[in-house]
Amino acid sequence: MKVTGHLMALPPGLFCFVNEMNHNAALHNGLPGVRVSPPPIGGQNVEISGFRSDGWLNAEGDAVLVRIKNQPSQVLVTIYQLANLPDASPKLQVRQLLGEPNIAANSGPTTKNDTSNPSSAKNANIVAHIQTRGDVGGAFGEWIGEKGSKNWIEGFTVTSPEGIAAEDLTYQAVLGRGWLSPWVEAGQYCGSRGMALPLLGLRIRLSGAAAEKYDISYSASFVGGASSGPVSNDETCEAETLAPLEAFQVTLTPRGRKTGKSRK
Repeated sequence: MKVTGHLMALPPGLFCFVNEMNHNAALHNGLPGVRVSPPPIGGQNVEISGFRSDGWLNAEGDAVLVRIKNQPSQVLVTIYQLANLPDASPKLQVRQLLGEPNIAANSGPTTKNDTSNPSSAKNANIVAHIQTRGDVGGAFGEWIGEKGSKNWIEGFTVTSPEGIAAEDLTYQAVLGRGWLSPWVEAGQYCGSRGMALPLLGLRIRLSGAAAEKYDISYSASFVGGASSGPVSNDETCEAETLAPLEAFQVTLTPRGRKTGKSRK
């Protein structure tokens, strides 16, 4: 095993680190693996949120969001790879999604967490983690989030209903122009918590037996008043301005049943 560490200096803003798919390395238990962390000293301006709970970026396309606040700071990138293999180096990509001034400018009013209905997210088909509010849940066909609130969505989970396998309902978050998070299966969280990092849209895909039995469509509204959708299976739902996602609606319809859809 070969382990190397690198200090990377970044300006204030929001960044996405992706360990791109390495088909050769995938044969070696996901190596080369990458971890992104604050440095031992001076990491007070660094916030990191991964799309998986164990912190790894494996060679199958994992990603992590990094926010640098207030002033330029360093992050520690540690690479784990198998020695003496020509294809053992990771395909690590780093892309800036937002500058720190843009994040601050889009902030909505600060309010206390909404605890008036703490059970609203329990047993819900869809749960969104909303800035200043926390987790808010709802059913397919309902709007999740509040239009015009200026409170953006930081992450979401879609639970597959009975009869749809988790691997047949997958989704991504829009992180920047032409930049999406890795696919996650139904029931898994996609996004960040507590970092004030907005999602900029979403993409949902039905496949396998689910795609044969159901049609899916989804719409969204964004901070500033923009809207998008309804769009259908495997299409990206985002604003032309890439404004933060404020609310969204997912409709799941059995094949053969027609429903009226309107743009709102």
